[in-house]
Amino acid sequence: MVRPAQKAAGFLRPALQATLISLAATAAFPALAKSPDNTLVVVTEEGPATLDIHGGTANVPTHEVSWNVYDRLITHPRIKLPDGTFSYDYTRFAPELAESWDLAADNSSVTFHLRKDATFHDGKPVTAKDVKWSLDRAIAAGGFPAIQMGASQMTSPDQFVVVDDYTIKVDFPKPNKLVLANLAVPVAQIVNSELARQHATAADPWAMAWVGKNDAGGGAYEVAKWKPGSEIDFKRFDQWKSGPLPAFEKIVERQIASAGTRRALLEKGDADLSFNLPPKDFSELVKEGRLKVIGTPVDSELLYVDMNVTQKPFDNPKVRQAIAYAIPYGDIMSNALYGRGTVMSGGSKQVTTTAWPQPSPYVTDIGKAKALLAEAGYPDGFKTTISYDVSTASTREPIALLIQDSLKKIGVDVSIEKVPGADWYTRLGQKKMPFLIMSFKAWLNYPDYYFYWTYDGINNSVFNDMNYVNPDMDALIEKARFETDKAAYDAEVKGFIQKAFDDVPRIPLAQDYRDVAMQPAIEGYTYWFHLTLDYRTLSRKK
Repeated sequence: MVRPAQKAAGFLRPALQATLISLAATAAFPALAKSPDNTLVVVTEEGPATLDIHGGTANVPTHEVSWNVYDRLITHPRIKLPDGTFSYDYTRFAPELAESWDLAADNSSVTFHLRKDATFHDGKPVTAKDVKWSLDRAIAAGGFPAIQMGASQMTSPDQFVVVDDYTIKVDFPKPNKLVLANLAVPVAQIVNSELARQHATAADPWAMAWVGKNDAGGGAYEVAKWKPGSEIDFKRFDQWKSGPLPAFEKIVERQIASAGTRRALLEKGDADLSFNLPPKDFSELVKEGRLKVIGTPVDSELLYVDMNVTQKPFDNPKVRQAIAYAIPYGDIMSNALYGRGTVMSGGSKQVTTTAWPQPSPYVTDIGKAKALLAEAGYPDGFKTTISYDVSTASTREPIALLIQDSLKKIGVDVSIEKVPGADWYTRLGQKKMPFLIMSFKAWLNYPDYYFYWTYDGINNSVFNDMNYVNPDMDALIEKARFETDKAAYDAEVKGFIQKAFDDVPRIPLAQDYRDVAMQPAIEGYTYWFHLTLDYRTLSRKK
């Protein structure tokens, strides 16, 4: 029997990465419009495209809706780190809708025992039938939700078995370490099946259209108002039983495109919190010391440059290595990221740890880059185009300019392409861009899971925009995903990381920070793997 906050079985427990924090002076900054004590005002660049994380248009702000408006069977407990900040603990699990669970010794199944006092926002009791319908729905949705579920071998509705009204069993055809972890992610949200089915049609049996515009949850907050492109408001669900009742009765989240305006609202005291300002702003706010700024290294994440290995000259490993030695890592950290991250260069040539991310062995060495380029048959360089998502221009544009300038020194003429944000993932899926800047964050903090999404040639997801296929690496990733022996697992992980650095289809630049700026009185912010806000833990110091 697994009890509340019992530690996850397994050997993959590297220490949770320490959070970096910059705390301003606690003296209150004069505010022009102080928020009521029971209301939190958040300003953000982008709002949800849909309220339904299973929907095809779901974006990152939709994940935030899911996390606060819906419950899951289980969650992760949060821990207070030595510096006083909070983070989720991915090595342990805690109850949410499930009071307890029985995990088979070989991870082949898990049986969840639901709390009997949980209700949805309309007052309907939450039962095992709702859980099954919701998990069935995540698989049926296709796209990202189905791929996420499939990462832990949840691919068929037959795997979700209702035992009785408050007991459900999940069977796994191939036991794996993600059995519990993948049921604590946002896509595993539990939907009010009775309410949703009232709005289903023959063409839309899962009521995607209706749930995309309406609240069908039972989480700590209800959707009070939603004006797409403008504002979304939440109100506390006072009958919530899956955790301590949140401190804030109301959340007002306003969508404001201008980063300068969002910063000004914070500095004036007209907003309580913002988390997507450019690194330059966060760096300046830390120095000014009027607001509280918390920066957390994003676990299982990299900011990187990718090269398409199916296109010349990037099909040549020596060319890729030459580019890696020509990247201005220090300048990127200083002049594009303003120190808000950890540089991922200058590591050991021989991989000795399973930690991910970890620095590559490459450093800025123009002489070595020129020599490698000559060995590859390009002594005079070549022309190429580097692309980036224009919606990330605050960091990607200076990175592109710095790379463009540095590569001139080895004879490589780089043009810059700014791709509209609406077209970015379509372009990624086409896998025709020769050279690009991007970042990827894996929800589940395991190196084999990260590589499955980004390097694996069999899965070949949209995030393997390098078009990289290495059968030896693929074999190591597949073994590691289901490995039960620690020594073997460590060897497999080190093996595929080594291949990634030797072949270098991707050049790691930095591990980003997840920066959040807030009024000094706001407390309880918790870093989560999905990189969105958990309103349930926030409060205002009296």
